Amino acid sequence: MTTNAASADEPPARPRRRAPAGAAVLREDVTEAIRTAVFEELAAVGYARMSIEGIARRAGVGKTAVYRRWRSKLHLVLDVVSAMAVTGFPVPDTGSLEGDLRLLYEVTSRALRHPVASQIIPDLQAEAARNPDLAQAFQKALRDGQEGVASRIVAAAEQRGELRAGVDPELALDLISGPLYWRSVVIRAPKPPKGYLEKLARATAAALRAL
Repeated sequence: MTTNAASADEPPARPRRRAPAGAAVLREDVTEAIRTAVFEELAAVGYARMSIEGIARRAGVGKTAVYRRWRSKLHLVLDVVSAMAVTGFPVPDTGSLEGDLRLLYEVTSRALRHPVASQIIPDLQAEAARNPDLAQAFQKALRDGQEGVASRIVAAAEQRGELRAGVDPELALDLISGPLYWRSVVIRAPKPPKGYLEKLARATAAALRAL
């Protein structure tokens, strides 16, 4: 006799699993769109005038999507700025100290002259003077990104015998990163003239050898 009831030999139906909630369903493409929107919004209106509404609108998402990932505008900017330290710059490997420095300066100069970076960095510097949390994250982003590259350039030069072993890492970082940052960010000079970066690399290498 046919029946619609389940056979006694059949296993009981498993309860339906609940869909994951919270961080488990946060789409990475949405997160990246929001991070990109933060940079664009910072460049367009600055930190003080930046809002979650503006970021969401630029990213093409609702405000809820932003707040599910970050509690506030400050936390969002701190996360994005801190991520800069992870990315950093590629470490040159040209086979010589001057070659490595010149390549680093070429890449850094282009990055600092980018329209977005050239507007964001000065604005965050000004805001950092009023916001200790932002100041700490911004300093870490700048320092970690440059320190990692500079230390590896110096270490490679020491292994090749171009520099003596045990060069002061703090002084080396200042010598390598300071001049171009001063020119590009502090006084906001235009594109370096032809041959400038080559001369800067030569002078920096000489200064490092004198340590």
